Amino acid sequence: MLFGGFLVKAIIFYIVGGFILYIVIETAVRRGINHSNIGQFLEKKYGMKEDKKSFLDDDLDNENKKDY
Repeated sequence: MLFGGFLVKAIIFYIVGGFILYIVIETAVRRGINHSNIGQFLEKKYGMKEDKKSFLDDDLDNENKKDY
């Protein structure tokens, strides 16, 4: 069962590594766009859009709840 334990550790390692890589790339792209000339022009023209802290803010539990 040595191979099975190695496989589980490898899968967990790739999932955690992919998640960290996603956060780094997403942050770099967002900051790059916001600090670019075009990003600053759009910000002046259309106003500042409220920036989310992270993708976790998109959670359905955090949505404004409406009573129907």
